[in-house]
Amino acid sequence: MGFYKVAGASEYLAITGYGIRDIRLAKKAFIFFGQRCTKFDMSPVNYTFEVQAMSAEKLPFILPAVFTIGPCVDSMDSLLKYAKLISPHDKLSNHVKELVQGVIEGETRVLAASMTMEEIFRGTKSFKQEVFEKVQLELNQFGLVIYNANVKQLVDVRDHEYFSYLGQKTQQEAANQAKVDVAEARMKGEIGSKVRDGQTKQNASKIDAETKIYSTQREGEGVKAEAKVEAEVKVYQNQREAEVAEANAELAMKKAEWQRQAKVAEVEASKAIAIRDAELQLEVERRNALRETEKLKAEQLSRAIVDYEMKV
Repeated sequence: MGFYKVAGASEYLAITGYGIRDIRLAKKAFIFFGQRCTKFDMSPVNYTFEVQAMSAEKLPFILPAVFTIGPCVDSMDSLLKYAKLISPHDKLSNHVKELVQGVIEGETRVLAASMTMEEIFRGTKSFKQEVFEKVQLELNQFGLVIYNANVKQLVDVRDHEYFSYLGQKTQQEAANQAKVDVAEARMKGEIGSKVRDGQTKQNASKIDAETKIYSTQREGEGVKAEAKVEAEVKVYQNQREAEVAEANAELAMKKAEWQRQAKVAEVEASKAIAIRDAELQLEVERRNALRETEKLKAEQLSRAIVDYEMKV
């Protein structure tokens, strides 16, 4: 028959034997008779080393480093390599540690031998990065990957004080450079102060001259503006006087016309009154004559009647 086997969260099953051509990796599987199953842990491990190397000038130094290394879980090919080459051994065993240490020391020594001590010291960051990249290339063949690499500061080998002297030299150069920088800054400050004072005086003189020119221009413009206003006022006064004279003349002409029309009206009114009086007088006389005529007719008629009656 067989049995069912399950790997942990950070584990893989490596299965070999009947029905499997090479090796099969799985998280869970049914194991048949004739097959063999082993578990291997994929957790990364910290390896601490003090790599001794030598520069191109044959100066020895120590490179303390801590590498966090484990199987590459992103590639099945890398896991197969790890299962075949590394998993049969305990990852904390001397065999694995010596293998990793050998790769790191070998690549570090080869790289250091191609660089001067000055280049290594000045370009520590780039040196560490190159060590990291070259070590990773070698670890790929074992299915391992560097998760983290903490390369500490380079230190001297016993009885060799190169880095100590180099640090003192750098410190002294920095101190001397600081003194030079302070002196230059002080000199620039004094020169700048003098230049500023000169520029301030020049700018003040320039501003005074420009202010005088501006004041003169403004005064001239004020005089011109005042003369222009006076001329405009005079022209306006003349125009107003002419308009007043014209209005007075027109008013006088209208008054004369009104007086003439009034006199004509008075004469016409007098004539009309006289004519009316004459007409009324004629009417009165006509009526008086008519009344007298009627009276005479009445008297004559009365006389005729009386005479007739007397005759009859």
